[in-house]
Amino acid sequence: LDPSRLYGKYIGESEQRLARALDSVDAMAPVVMWIDEIEKGLATSGDGDGGVSRRLLGTFLRWMQDRPDGVFLVATANNVAGLPPELLRKGRFDEIFFVDLPDEISRRAILSVHITDRGRDPDEFDLASLAALSTGFSGAEIEAAVVGALYRAFAKDENMENGHIASEMQATVPLSVARSEEISALRLWARERTVPA
Repeated sequence: LDPSRLYGKYIGESEQRLARALDSVDAMAPVVMWIDEIEKGLATSGDGDGGVSRRLLGTFLRWMQDRPDGVFLVATANNVAGLPPELLRKGRFDEIFFVDLPDEISRRAILSVHITDRGRDPDEFDLASLAALSTGFSGAEIEAAVVGALYRAFAKDENMENGHIASEMQATVPLSVARSEEISALRLWARERTVPA
């Protein structure tokens, strides 16, 4: 379910879309319902939508309480600050997990995947040094470094090598640095309220 696609321009359209989506999920049970970036559709941060967000949230909370046993609900969020507390209370979700930035072993694996996806052999790269260089990077930032390195190598009519990726990483300020206060606050929030993934 993509929550941002629930919103319509006509009165009542958003609520109808959610009701249809939830009816479809119920009919498909047993099913896993994946809600990507739940905060985009169920955050209640403003009054500028005429109360649509609050009504959608109310409908969704009622459905969560009464959903069939065959519906396993999974949701992701990048910004938990905008999520209403009633959505996160115990009993709404079976568990809330926190996925932190990748550790060194995970960064090596991410590098290997993205190098392979670009038709290169990861064994030809020093994944250990690149993983160390990418401390604090998200998976998306690691991918962007590999893609940028590929473009850089192509522009120079060269094959992508370790140095191209290293240069891209050195030129990148990861969000963990640029927004370190927010990352620290998120980690603190997670430490008190979630299970480490």
